[in-house]
Amino acid sequence: MSAALESGEVGSRIATLPDARRWPSRVRARQLLVRYTRRLGVALLLALGVALMLRSEWTQGFGSVLGRTATLALAGVLAFSISEQWPRRLPRWLPRWVLQVVATGAAMPSTTLVVYILSTEAGAPPFWQDRDRMEGFMTLTFLGILLAPWMALGALVRARESFARDQALAFELERSHLEREAVEARLRLLEAQVAPHFLFNTLANIQALVDAGSPRASAVLRSLVVYLRAAVPELGAPARTVARELDLVRAYLELMQMRMPDRLRFELSVEEAALVVHCPSTALLTLVENAVRHGIDPAEEGGLISIQIERKDGLCLMRVSDTGAGFKDGVLNLGTGLSTLSERLRLMFGENALLRITAREPRGVCAELQIPVNEEAK
Repeated sequence: MSAALESGEVGSRIATLPDARRWPSRVRARQLLVRYTRRLGVALLLALGVALMLRSEWTQGFGSVLGRTATLALAGVLAFSISEQWPRRLPRWLPRWVLQVVATGAAMPSTTLVVYILSTEAGAPPFWQDRDRMEGFMTLTFLGILLAPWMALGALVRARESFARDQALAFELERSHLEREAVEARLRLLEAQVAPHFLFNTLANIQALVDAGSPRASAVLRSLVVYLRAAVPELGAPARTVARELDLVRAYLELMQMRMPDRLRFELSVEEAALVVHCPSTALLTLVENAVRHGIDPAEEGGLISIQIERKDGLCLMRVSDTGAGFKDGVLNLGTGLSTLSERLRLMFGENALLRITAREPRGVCAELQIPVNEEAK
């Protein structure tokens, strides 16, 4: 018991939990009120039980014995609560829980003595000269000394358990906070990888035009500058609406179409209800870029990119399919863009998001992205 209650300062220490310091003072006041009300209620219930037990032998009536036991209960609660906070500092050899138990037990005989002295009528002999009253005094004193310390120990154990629960909750909140920060840091790292990956791929396309001496290189470069002025400021955003993502995808496809006008075609089919859904930044753009780079570019005759977006049963479904070269040697290679997107989806949505890449017949690839509907930015 001593080891469990060595931190018997639990009553005062609960308010010093790391998170408790940040709680509003009104919440702390409400917690103190609940704690003291519970103590008082338990003490008064015990007083009622003792009074009911003694009523048959109490010559002065049930009201008298109930008043005395209730007074003793209030005195015990008061002694326990005062010794919980005062004195602020104790000798090392005196644990606070010992002080609380001793103070609560000592309050019983002293309170009983005061009650009997004050209840003695003027001119009447002292209560110790009245046999019945002396027996009542001894009975209440004995029961008080017997029960009060055990009630104090019970209160200390309950307070200790409550302190342990609060501390565990504070640690759990801190752990969740650190985990969230770690996830956010991981997301920022992954998003930082998306931007250079996209930009390098696009610049490689421009370089291919320049190397080939294409007269469209200058026009494509101008279009790229216009596109990047709009796109780059938003590359670091964690999420944006499907409508905004489509604007960038359309600009990207028009840019790629200028580079290979006779080989790239695209079509869009988007439900209006899906436009307001928030999705991870550059998610749809990554799927489209992958279709262009690994599907249309390697195919000598080019192909068609179809983009379908719908909202259904609390989910937003994005499908990007192409009629390009398909899997190389029948083997799927996600590459940097899709691998990064898959990791971002896992961190943001857990198992609620799905990225699936499948082969199409007779050729081509279909990339499907499924995310929970969220019309509020993350």
